[in-house]
Amino acid sequence: MSVTESMTRLQAQREALVEAALEHVPFDGWTKQALQAGAEDLDLAPGEVDRLLPNGIRQAIVTYVELTDRKMVAALDEMGLENLKIRDRIAAAVKTRLDLVEDQKDTVRAALAYMTLPQNAALGLKLTHGTVDKMWVAAGDTSTDHNWYTKRMLLAGVYGSTLAYWLDDTSEGHADSWAFLDRRIGNVMQIPKITAKIGKAGKFAAAPFKMGAKIARCMPTPGRMRRQFGG
Repeated sequence: MSVTESMTRLQAQREALVEAALEHVPFDGWTKQALQAGAEDLDLAPGEVDRLLPNGIRQAIVTYVELTDRKMVAALDEMGLENLKIRDRIAAAVKTRLDLVEDQKDTVRAALAYMTLPQNAALGLKLTHGTVDKMWVAAGDTSTDHNWYTKRMLLAGVYGSTLAYWLDDTSEGHADSWAFLDRRIGNVMQIPKITAKIGKAGKFAAAPFKMGAKIARCMPTPGRMRRQFGG
C-alpha cells in the first residue's frame, strides 16, 4: 500500500469514527466519552480512538467540519449554480451547508462552544474561513486580488450571523432563517453607500495614516459589491 493510499484509508477511518460519535455528542458533548462510544458502535479495538484522533476532540471537530464542507460542495455541484446570480449562489451555499446539519443542532452548538474557548479561537476562524472559501469556489469565484479577502470577510459575517439565528429557529422549514439570510445579504449590498463616504474622507488622511489608507483601499466598493453579490 502506497503512502497516499494509507493516508486515504486513515482519513476514511477517522471520518467513520467521527460520524459514529455524532450519535452520542448530543448527550455527552464533544468528549472522549462520545468518541469511545462511537468506536464501540464500530466494534473498534481499544486504543483506536487515540490512533485515529491523536489530537483528540480538536481533531474530531475539525474532521466533522471538513467532512460536512465536502458534502456541501458535492451537493452544490449536483445542484448546478451556473444559471443563478452570484447572490443567489451564495444563498444556496449557506442554505445547503445548514441543511446538512439540520438534525445536528446540538452537535453544532457543542462545537461552537468548544471554539469559543480562548485557546481555540484561531482554529474557529480558520474553520469558518475554510467553509466560506469553499462556498465562494462553488459559486464560481476566481478572484486572486484583494477582492478574494473581501468576499470571504463579508460572507463569514453573513454565514456566522445566519448560523446563530438558525440554531434557535423553530419556524417551519427554517423559513425565518432563510428570510434572515436574504436580509443579511441585502445589508451587505448597502455597504458601498457607506464605504463610498469613508473612501472620500480617507483621501484626506492618506498621508499621515498610511495603514488606514491601505485598509480603506481594501474595503468593498460599489463595483466590487455588484460583481460579488449582484451578478
